[in-house]
Amino acid sequence: MAATAGFDPGDLIEVFKALGNPARLQIMQWLKDPDTHFDEHAPIADRQSVGVCVTHIQARSGLAQSTVSSYMSTLERAGLVRPTRVGKWTHYRRDEERLAQLARAIDATI
Repeated sequence: MAATAGFDPGDLIEVFKALGNPARLQIMQWLKDPDTHFDEHAPIADRQSVGVCVTHIQARSGLAQSTVSSYMSTLERAGLVRPTRVGKWTHYRRDEERLAQLARAIDATI
């Protein structure tokens, strides 16, 4: 099978595995509109350019910090989010360009 829109079959499988977990899918949905979903937390940095602090994702999800860190690493390996360090905190934002490529690859494949 040929690579499609920057995704080879293994890449697509990793993306589907990452999004196959309900909590990771929910996090991706929250990160789509971080100002709305994390408004109860004062941002440490600009949410649109830097993303949301793992601590805030953990608080919203109710999951253990180690679980959230593991989930975010899975989403990062799948190419769905980008991390940014701000001081001692790691922030994540969606990789919208990569998500657009993913949508094109799914359209061409399925």
